[in-house]
Amino acid sequence: MNSIRAAARRAGALYFLLLIVGLVDMFGFSGFMVPGDATATGRNISARELTYRIGILTDLVTLLLFIVLIVSLYHLLKGVDKRHAMLMVLFVSVGVTIGLVNVLNKIAPLILLSGADYLSVFTKPQLDALALGFLRLHGSGANVATAFWGLFACFVAIRAANQGSLIEVVNRYGSYVYGSLLGVFILAILTTRATARGAFWGLIAGIIAVFTVATELSWITYLWYNLIGAVVVVVVGMAISFVSPRPNIEQVAVSSQS
Repeated sequence: MNSIRAAARRAGALYFLLLIVGLVDMFGFSGFMVPGDATATGRNISARELTYRIGILTDLVTLLLFIVLIVSLYHLLKGVDKRHAMLMVLFVSVGVTIGLVNVLNKIAPLILLSGADYLSVFTKPQLDALALGFLRLHGSGANVATAFWGLFACFVAIRAANQGSLIEVVNRYGSYVYGSLLGVFILAILTTRATARGAFWGLIAGIIAVFTVATELSWITYLWYNLIGAVVVVVVGMAISFVSPRPNIEQVAVSSQS
């Protein structure tokens, strides 16, 4: 029993780490593609090349974490239903393979915009258009990979069906993030001082706090996770918002018009 509990804790920790890396990748390393504007897209990539490269690295780290997670889940669930466990591995393996191939579509714009001599036969607008095309192809590839993550989620839902009523299961798992999302809503609606940076890092802190409470303080029921997550998000978000400079509204308006 102790070995099963330890395996479940490892799988949960990997799931949590995967969630954090995914959120950082989604909100911290995006915004390069400008739909319909190849010139602006190329300019964004060239101006923030290091950030773009780190985004590619986080994509690879996310896929690696998925591989480690699925191995942990397979060892945890194969004793319950080996056939379903193998299907889970199959779905995630296909999704990871598509994701790895799709990373090439994100690397291609770096090569196209590198200024190498052999690319001189192309004009700058042509290279920008090709870079935008590869980013759009990357988005389509991500949609295909998401379909297999959805099949993986269906498998997890099937296994969760044995854990009680639907309402109880939804509340139990949703309580890990509901409170943190409520905290972001409070920052956005009930205060004008909160910044996007404060809300983002507050969200990360809230999720970390809830998972820490769930793993280390098991005597606290999951219904309290909502309150804990919301309070941590608001406190951390407001603290970061107060110490970080606020954007100049006039400068933002001028830059958006230009």
